[in-house]
Amino acid sequence: MTAFRIVDTGSPHVRTILRDMEKFQPVGHSILNKSSIIKAEPALIYDSVNVFAKGLHALERSATLSLANLSCESETPWGDGSSLFNYINAVEYDGLTGPIKFTEGKRSNFKLDILKLRNEELYKVGQWTPDGQINITDTQAFFEGGRPNITLKIITIEETPFVMLKDVSNLTGNSRYEGFCVDLLTYVSTMAGFEYEIQFSGDGLYGLIDTDSGEWNGLVRELIDKKADLAVGSMTINYARESVIDFTKPFMNLGVSILFKVPQRVPTQLFSFMNPLAVEIWLYILLAYIIVSTTIYIVARFSPYEWHNPSPCHNNREIMENDFTLGNSFWFTIGTLMQQGSDLNPKAASTRIVGGIWWFFTLIIISSYTANLAAFLTVERMITPIESAEDLAEQNEIEYGTLEGGSTMAFFRDSKIETYQKMWRYMESKRPSVFVPTIDDGVKRVLEGNYAFLMESTMLDYTIQRNCNLTQVGGLLNSNSYGIATPIGSPWRDKISLAILELQEKGIIQMLYSKWWKNTGDVCNRDEKNKDSKANALGVANIGGVFVVLLCGLALAIVVAILEFCWNSRKNAQTDRVRRYSDDEDEDEDGGSGSEREEAELDEKGEKVLRPRTPRPQQSLCSEMAEELRFAMRCHGSRQRPALRRNCSRCTPGSTYVPAATDLPQANGENGLLPTVEFRKSSVVQFDPANP
Repeated sequence: MTAFRIVDTGSPHVRTILRDMEKFQPVGHSILNKSSIIKAEPALIYDSVNVFAKGLHALERSATLSLANLSCESETPWGDGSSLFNYINAVEYDGLTGPIKFTEGKRSNFKLDILKLRNEELYKVGQWTPDGQINITDTQAFFEGGRPNITLKIITIEETPFVMLKDVSNLTGNSRYEGFCVDLLTYVSTMAGFEYEIQFSGDGLYGLIDTDSGEWNGLVRELIDKKADLAVGSMTINYARESVIDFTKPFMNLGVSILFKVPQRVPTQLFSFMNPLAVEIWLYILLAYIIVSTTIYIVARFSPYEWHNPSPCHNNREIMENDFTLGNSFWFTIGTLMQQGSDLNPKAASTRIVGGIWWFFTLIIISSYTANLAAFLTVERMITPIESAEDLAEQNEIEYGTLEGGSTMAFFRDSKIETYQKMWRYMESKRPSVFVPTIDDGVKRVLEGNYAFLMESTMLDYTIQRNCNLTQVGGLLNSNSYGIATPIGSPWRDKISLAILELQEKGIIQMLYSKWWKNTGDVCNRDEKNKDSKANALGVANIGGVFVVLLCGLALAIVVAILEFCWNSRKNAQTDRVRRYSDDEDEDEDGGSGSEREEAELDEKGEKVLRPRTPRPQQSLCSEMAEELRFAMRCHGSRQRPALRRNCSRCTPGSTYVPAATDLPQANGENGLLPTVEFRKSSVVQFDPANP
């Protein structure tokens, strides 16, 4: 933007006049437009009044002025008017608008300053005169890309990807360097108008103050000593540094975050179907199962409505039964929990309340388990020992540290947050083992395991983009910015800040970020599963435990069946011994004893004959088990064994059962006598059709 001015505000004579004008309050400030710069119109009026006064004064000295009244209706001129015009035309005066001289009533020999607007200020770059002459004093101001002969010394630190040395060995000067900050300097130097020379710092530190001596080190120290004009790199703007050096507008925002090794994937477990519920929940369910089963058993025994007559045809029967035995109570509860129900139904109001509450409990538990089971069996899980800075501060197994002498170290040292203070006390107690000299050393230590590196998010993002074994834990712990550092009072600060703002508005800085962070060709391809993608099929490794549980249940059922078989065989063997002993006792009452016992038979004439009884063989446990096994392994017949081996509802111990006439067998023999029939705990009974 080019402009012209007629008032040279840089002239001492002009400044003296303007200072005198400021004394006329409040008119003076209004004339100067509240900026100590007078406009062209009031400046010209000021000079016109002075020229008129000087001409009139010259006229008065040379002649006596005649005064006359003026009338708007009269055309009579003033007699001294032409003389005054001649004296004004002869005035030569150095006013606000420069040298004043008239030629034939027109001003001549004046000049206009040519101005150029740069960096919010007007700069005089030349002059223009009425005869058509232009005198340019700053030729570079009218050409874009013009670079003055100024070379700034820039110090930095080698750090990927900000400033790096190229692999080519025969390069010299600034061509040896590459990186984000190098490209940024190329744009900024062109826009601000300077040449530059890059050099590495000697100690390799950005700058940290010694709390004991108050002295700075690193790049900050060199800027304080004015050994360099600019400091470029991943240099964080903070209060301590800003108090001793200046920073431009930030070109990148960031924060402190945690670099950690990628957590191990959870190995597939055989019993992973148990994971939807925590261990304590499974224990609580087992406890609830036991308590509810016991409660329903106790309530059923106390409630009279759960007792019923097992033989409804005998109303006078005094024996009452209760279906909710201890075993049935546990079976009812587990059947409900498995959503299968049971053949037992509560009848009393109290037992129904217990059952209803248990049904509601199982409804919620089963629904929650089913909903969470899908996620646990289809989503791959990771073992993450830490998930935030708070988790890191509360444990001592995983070490953590920062870059030695960096802003991250200063952040934890000066922080007033309790969590960060606790972390700093831990790092201070482990010093110097937890601090690393370079970022690469910190990354290597993280890869070795059992170490978390606290670093700035920009470098963390660059690192995890190139190593799939690394990840970021948690969010940003604070908010910082990177800026270009200058010594205090440097004239380049504002120029560079304007250039940075323009680069941000045009998106050039974002393009540079993508170039050096994401488009370098060595970016890691992470195999991350999309949560919205189709779920993977479940394999044996996921739900194989269900088959194991099924096989274990079948094996347990077989073992219990074998135990029931052995127990029943033993009981039947004991029952046979007792029965035979009772039969022998009954026969002794008929007249036999010991080995001379006799049994009654009918001879050919139908008379009762006593003969020595043949001793019955004793039934052993092994023979009983063999007989039961042969019966169980028959492939045909599902009816029970004879009543001799089974309890009969009509044949109770101590009673004699007489069958009905329809149940009697046909007569056998001439006299029509029936054969003898043996019943449990009964004697030999003979039936005579003539005398039933």
